[in-house]
Amino acid sequence: MGAYTLILRVEGRTEKQRFDALPTALDALEREARAFAATERREGRSIVTRTYEPVNIVALRAELKGPGLRCGIDVRGDGSAGAYTGRWGRRLIDLHDGEDAYAALRRTLDG
Repeated sequence: MGAYTLILRVEGRTEKQRFDALPTALDALEREARAFAATERREGRSIVTRTYEPVNIVALRAELKGPGLRCGIDVRGDGSAGAYTGRWGRRLIDLHDGEDAYAALRRTLDG
């Protein structure tokens, strides 16, 4: 069994993949999230008195966990992505100039 687990959550479905090395797990996370973002979109949703725009809907959560590590990428309904660290107290990772969410996640883990 690998030391790192990639968990993909899409609308009630969960898929897990295991990896022995962090770089391989990060490559898989990026590949899966980019593929989803390129092909999937979600419509806005209205629930009782509130409307959620696609940018506010997490369509895919790609979470990576391993020894002392919890992080991931949220792909929103409009295809945009945001990187975070932590599990219960999620902290969004700020992007630097010219950086996307995937590069920001790698930078944070390297730092």
